[in-house]
This record gives sequence, C-alpha cells and structure tokens, in this order.
Amino acid sequence: MVGDLRAESDELDALVRDLGPKGWATLTPSPGWTIAHQVAHLAWTDEIAWLAATDVDGFHTEVQRAMAAGAFETYVDRTAAEGATRPDLLAHWRERRARLATALADVPHGVKLPWFGPPMSATTMATARLMETWAHGQDVADALAVTREPTARLRHVAHLGVRTRDFAFLVRDLPRPADQFRVELTGPAGERWAWGPEDAAQRVAGAALDFCLLVTQRRHRDDLALAAEGVDAEAWLDTAQAFAGPPGNGRSPGQFR
Repeated sequence: MVGDLRAESDELDALVRDLGPKGWATLTPSPGWTIAHQVAHLAWTDEIAWLAATDVDGFHTEVQRAMAAGAFETYVDRTAAEGATRPDLLAHWRERRARLATALADVPHGVKLPWFGPPMSATTMATARLMETWAHGQDVADALAVTREPTARLRHVAHLGVRTRDFAFLVRDLPRPADQFRVELTGPAGERWAWGPEDAAQRVAGAALDFCLLVTQRRHRDDLALAAEGVDAEAWLDTAQAFAGPPGNGRSPGQFR
C-alpha cells in the first residue's frame, strides 16, 4: 500500500516539477486555490499524518490549534495559502511525503492512528493519503488541461469511497441505509471490482474512474456514467464523499465538458 502511495505522489510530482512561477500560480477548479495551494495542502496533510503516526501528542496539539482557529475549512485554506508562498515548496512536499511513507511502513500491525475522524490503521491512513493525493492531483491535471491515464491504484480510492458510504449520509444528517449495497466497477484494464452482497437489492455500477471522480467530488454526477438501483443508492451518488470533514460543494454540471 505504501508503495502505491509513493507511486501516486510521484505521478503528481511529474506534473509539477518543471513548472515555472507562472505555472505554479495557475488557478485550479478549487476556488481560490492555485497549483501551489494544492501541493502545499498535500504537504501539510502529509505532515499531520506523520504526526499521527509518530507523535500522538503533537497530532492532538495540531488538532486543537485547528479547532481554536474557528471553521476547519478556514484553517485548511490558511495553511494552504501559507504553504503556497514557500520558495522550496516542491522540495518541502517531497521531504514530507517521503517521511510519512517511511513512518507508515514502520507502524506495528494492529496499531490505530488518530485522525480528524475515527482512528485508523496505517494501511487505511496510506489509502486515505493516496485518495487525497489522487484527488488533488486531478485538480492540478484539470488546471493544466492534462488527461491522466487511470491506473490500478484507483481500486484504493474506490475502496475508500465504498467504506465511507455511511459517513456521507451522517455528515449531512441523513439516516444511514439499513442494508449493504452491491458496488460493481470496471477497472482501467477491464477488470471487475466488486463490494457488497451479490444479491443486494440496491446497487451501483459503472467505470471505476467515474466512481472515483464522484466520491472525491471532482466531477458532478450528471457528467459521469454511473447507474444506481434503489432509493438509497440514488441518494448516495448525490452525496458521496471519500474525504473527512464537512460536505464539499463539488463541481458544477458540465464544468469539464
């Protein structure tokens, strides 16, 4: 898992490493965020995840600092803005992500790491970091008008999207579906990925790339080829989010056509 996290980070690194000042200042689909903001945010969250893996007290201190600052979204925006001004931003991110990968590989099996949501294993933390790196990498790719080739690493993003189904309802104060869904996705090489009981009454199906774009809120549902059967499954595709925190605004229909 840590190897896939490194590979996902390296792919994004390749998109930004030759950018000049104008390129780093390119606006992305996230309002007010440039490419530099996106990478600075990843460096910050890699730092926080490293604290969770190596210094629990330090992690909780950082969480308290974030909470004391008011709205969490405002704190995230501020840290991204501060990081975006660093002249050594790329080197800083490289150091932070490498340090995190090493720390996660060293976490003993069975140990749970604190986070802004429920505690998680090192494997789940690596999955969450890969998801966020992929999602913010999509923002960078969109800003640069680059089409990325999907990889089998999408399975990690899709898995997290499935696992966070109930959270997507909870964060919107909606009742959690009583039954499991069947999720069937087609991977980049045509392989079949599936979760949930085969005989589930409610189902979601489509391309893995489309599902990952949906659960990371990088595309609007109307622009994706995903099918849902069942009232709750339909509602999920309108609210899904694989990331912690309050509901995001997502993207507008037709924004990337």
